[in-house]
Amino acid sequence: MGGVRPVPSRRLTIIRTFLRHGVRALLRTRLGLVGRTRSREIRARELRLAFESLGPAFIKLGQLISIRPDVFAPQYVFEMEHLRDAVSPVSFADIADVIERDFGKPVGDLFADIDPEPIGSASIAQVYRATLRDAYTPVIGDTLPAGAALAVKVIRPNSRTTIMADIAVITPLVRRLSRLGALRRFNLPVLLDEFAQSLASECDLRIEGRTSDRFAHDFADDPYVTTPAIVWPLTGPNVLTMQFVKGWHLDDARQAELAGVDARFLATYGANVFMKQVMVLGRFHADLHQSNLLITPDGRICYLDFGIMGTVADADKEAIAQVLAATVYADARRAIDYSADLGLVVADDMRDSVTARVGELMRRTFSTSPRDVRGFAIGFLSIMNEQRVSVPRGFGLLIKALVVVEGCAQMVYSDIDIVDAAKDFTTELVLKHMLRPARLYARIPRAIDAALTELIR
Repeated sequence: MGGVRPVPSRRLTIIRTFLRHGVRALLRTRLGLVGRTRSREIRARELRLAFESLGPAFIKLGQLISIRPDVFAPQYVFEMEHLRDAVSPVSFADIADVIERDFGKPVGDLFADIDPEPIGSASIAQVYRATLRDAYTPVIGDTLPAGAALAVKVIRPNSRTTIMADIAVITPLVRRLSRLGALRRFNLPVLLDEFAQSLASECDLRIEGRTSDRFAHDFADDPYVTTPAIVWPLTGPNVLTMQFVKGWHLDDARQAELAGVDARFLATYGANVFMKQVMVLGRFHADLHQSNLLITPDGRICYLDFGIMGTVADADKEAIAQVLAATVYADARRAIDYSADLGLVVADDMRDSVTARVGELMRRTFSTSPRDVRGFAIGFLSIMNEQRVSVPRGFGLLIKALVVVEGCAQMVYSDIDIVDAAKDFTTELVLKHMLRPARLYARIPRAIDAALTELIR
């Protein structure tokens, strides 16, 4: 139980931290006089800074907020993108103990060698370079020869214990806050339970390995997409061993271009990869940022870190395709109509005014070059938030992921328009849905009724 802080002192630290940042937010907003949107931005930033100072559990809580635009105002959702999850590494001796407990063998018997200096250190895990001792054939991909470079992700010792201790401390505080009228609609206890379940999943690295393999299977035939092969004999609950992939992060795209890689093509291609994940496969990488994407020397996009995934039900795929097509062609009424099929239902007495506001938002954000998808998403979610229209979780996560795809593409080239990049794919998919025999057959009676009505007028 080493490293766990006494509950009373930790509770006091948490309360003091939130009070300090709350007071700063009040002062910076001039007690709320700077305007609603700006006030939210300021409060969101102070909340993010409080989370960072409180450590792993709160950093992960902020990450949960960043993927829940169905619950939280967009200013909070997008501010949490800036959470810094980089901490001082623990000693390699402690990490070696974790590895040896998972496999019951000394580290020297598992790898040909392993560099004791981490190449990455975050709140839950650290990553190390290592070398494969024996050749291994992965579930998907070519055989890795002995001597192949590996990346070894290891759960930090006591991270689970420390995080669960913080959850135990904040649970009674959250339950008290949830009784306040202004916070009741957020259903904070349910969100906290979801947060605990998400952390439990993230702390079992075998789940991430299986998700990575499934992604590799989904794109096995795509010449421009790859993901590291998982080395299962060296993977356990606390250790994920994978092929080390060389490449450039998105902000180094210029170096990739100098090496002969068409980074612009890959940036626009990534938009279509996302559309395929959502509208064809029904599952998508929901935690894309520059650290989770590489441009490889052989001209591919390498996806990393599958800790957060979104899913789409088969029944929703056509409606999503229609909503995205409506967005591509700036058709507000169509977007609102098909959003209802996804659970985002605008009351009849509000439909005309909400549609008009969304239409104006489209004209404002899509008249720029490139189109401002992020501005549209924030504006759209703000309209729904103001009108108290419930945003289904999957719908919100989809909008958030689309914004992140835009950010990734524009990190490579700022003039890339992902709406244009995805237009052909989206249009083709809508046509396929419309021309499905089952769909046409179901609409024949309505078409006949409409034709007869015209004939007998």
